[in-house]
Amino acid sequence: MLEGYPISGRRAADISASVERAVAAGELAPGQPLPPMRELAERLGVNPNTVAAAYRVLRERGVIETAGRRGSRVRAKPATTGRGFIRAEVPAGVRDMSDGNPDPALLPALGPAFAAAAGHHDREPVLYGHAPAEPDLVRLARAELDADGVPDGPVAVAAGSLDAMERVLAAHLKPGDAVAVEDPGWGGLLDLVPALGLRTVPVGVDDEGPLPGDVRGALTAGARALVVTDRAQNPTGAALSAPRARVLRSVLRDHPETLLIEDDHGHRIVDLPLCPLAGTTRHWAFVRSAAKAYGPDLRLAVLTGDTVTLDRVRGRQRLGPGWVSRITQRAVAGLWAEGAVDSAAVAAAYGRRRDALLDALARRGVAAHGRSGLNVWIPVPDETGVVARLLGAGWAVAPGARFRVSASPGVRVTVSTLGEGEAGLLADAVAGALGGGPVRSHV
Repeated sequence: MLEGYPISGRRAADISASVERAVAAGELAPGQPLPPMRELAERLGVNPNTVAAAYRVLRERGVIETAGRRGSRVRAKPATTGRGFIRAEVPAGVRDMSDGNPDPALLPALGPAFAAAAGHHDREPVLYGHAPAEPDLVRLARAELDADGVPDGPVAVAAGSLDAMERVLAAHLKPGDAVAVEDPGWGGLLDLVPALGLRTVPVGVDDEGPLPGDVRGALTAGARALVVTDRAQNPTGAALSAPRARVLRSVLRDHPETLLIEDDHGHRIVDLPLCPLAGTTRHWAFVRSAAKAYGPDLRLAVLTGDTVTLDRVRGRQRLGPGWVSRITQRAVAGLWAEGAVDSAAVAAAYGRRRDALLDALARRGVAAHGRSGLNVWIPVPDETGVVARLLGAGWAVAPGARFRVSASPGVRVTVSTLGEGEAGLLADAVAGALGGGPVRSHV
């Protein structure tokens, strides 16, 4: 069994470095199991405690994960692996519905906004020591947060939602702490949490958001943080309803020391009202990304929160990148102020595409979820088989394993570019991949 593992070394540091090199080179693939610690120790001629220490370092670095008696394996998206090793290739001629991207046709043109921002920079250059956040962007963001009922707090700017969440988690938690996460949920977050040395505690989700009983159970069991997607939840499309938000606020009031992080990446592409939880606990952060409405390559998100959390985030940011480009911030502020994104029209376009697929699936006896956002989640009995059969039929979808901890299997379909007349064809292919019979609907 062990001959295929290119692992060497006699010290914990050497063993962990050997595994990292193998993972980075693709010699140890994502999901590949590692040898049991005692077996590897015997092979290398070292004490089992040495191997245990090496595995602990690899877990803390986000390279491997351990699941009790099932042993240790390389993470699905290990921190040391280039994405080229784990990217699913879509063959020529196959319609790609797997990538989670917004429709480029619904994104605004960036050239004029950046030209104006660069011109302003030429007149008034931003230098070391200047404010890290663009005042116009802060003003616009704070005004909309106020209108949406998000509590008052300072505003910072991060390089996207995941960057903001990483900084908030690191501001309060230490390795070994538990974080309650939606399951199924955003794959980026599910990879980030263990990469920070934290533990994921899965919380079930339905169309109205996280299940209150699961949240209460996770917090009672000791989870120190909870991450919630307010709208356009990835991958299920869930959106917090007002009744669900009221119940979750009640749960959180019983656990006031919980670090609450809310992700509103659906801002300006969703027509459902925001039902924020922010302010219910002592420490909280609310994150809004520009990616889905204005373009992923902007790498920009605004966040607010309690004073202590934002002070820690900004302080750590000063010691790293310093700030997000003020030229980019000014360009986004210009797009925002000029109404470059017709939120109602964009939300309606995505809504029509989602509804078309959901209706077509329902007519074929296939249950699915997609209350908001860019994606539809389809429960399936066998992800691998369904993905392969759909690929053979000319459709690429994302396997649910990217988004699950312990939730039931499913596949994610990104509907952002679904064309008129395609919904029926895709639904036919899904029904065929499922054998023509209905699948029980439970997220």
